[in-house]
Amino acid sequence: MNTFQNIFDTYNWDETLQSIFNKTENDVLSALTASKRDLEDFKALLSPAAKPFIEQMAQQSRMLTKKRFGNTIQMYAPMYLSNECQNICTYCGFSMTNKIPRRTLTDAEILKEVAFLKEKGYDHILLVTGEANKTVGVPYIKNAIQLIRSHFSNITIEVQPLDQDEYELLVENGLYAVLVYQETYHRNEYKKHHPKGRKSNFDYRLDTPDRLGKAGIHKIGLGALFGLEDWRADSFFTALHLKYLQKNYWKTKYSISFPRLRPHSGGLEPKVEMTDADLVQTICAFRLLDEDVELSMSTRESEIFRNNIVNLGITSISAESKTNPGGYAVEPQSLEQFEISDERSTEDVVAMLKTQGLEVVWKDWEQFSH
Repeated sequence: MNTFQNIFDTYNWDETLQSIFNKTENDVLSALTASKRDLEDFKALLSPAAKPFIEQMAQQSRMLTKKRFGNTIQMYAPMYLSNECQNICTYCGFSMTNKIPRRTLTDAEILKEVAFLKEKGYDHILLVTGEANKTVGVPYIKNAIQLIRSHFSNITIEVQPLDQDEYELLVENGLYAVLVYQETYHRNEYKKHHPKGRKSNFDYRLDTPDRLGKAGIHKIGLGALFGLEDWRADSFFTALHLKYLQKNYWKTKYSISFPRLRPHSGGLEPKVEMTDADLVQTICAFRLLDEDVELSMSTRESEIFRNNIVNLGITSISAESKTNPGGYAVEPQSLEQFEISDERSTEDVVAMLKTQGLEVVWKDWEQFSH
């Protein structure tokens, strides 16, 4: 069976990274002036040689985003349903080894959280769970989607990777999109950070977007967790993955997220630091590579950073997020998956976006009717 893995296995991590570092100023200039950019151009835009051109990249990124998405920005909210997890992940507060109180929301508690988010105006919801098959497996997720689908025009999930038939079942029940981050595309480093649990299977995770594409999902979200490995190489492999998927599942829409390692209980220090300037460079490089892809920014980042990035390529943003089950209305004090950096209210973030001339979109008009 042909999957992304066939292509991925033809690449060597160290050689890929070296080829990014070998890019010259001329390569960057040629990428900046190209009418259509390929993955070699993308390498140049990620390279150290592109550093002096970040301002130029940002201007182009802004222009392309406005051309394709207008002056709009989409608002979404994550809703954590459970922090139960059978995996050991070095960077996550939900890791099985962390001695924390575990909880999974009941139907009544889910609806309480929904009521809070609806009052704020949200129409895009991201359901998040730990990876615990017995407690929050497909039946639980399917039930949650059925429970809330009349309240939201757009339901996305970020849960454990599933089989194709399981995704098909959830799509039938109103699932719109799935976010599945590879965390890092470095096979050996991946193993270090995921020593135990189903998540330790690198290949199964790598092929998840293929199963989603075959299941006919409307949108797939990709990304790497910056800080586990070199951000330039991880960005390149994310882009390689994106281009493969777009070619093979062309009816599906795509989004890219840019999570940086954040403090959590049992914390892990980043192996490779990604500065704010590095993150701006990466976001702009993705926009210059692909003017249609949605680029998303969570509340992991600071107020100042988010205020500055919303006009440079980002198309969707969360606000007032809680990364603990029941964090909005049920049990605000339970333990978070990671620390939030931008703690402003939804109203404050909306006001900030408006002062920047952006129109806040709560509902995605392209969403299929129920």
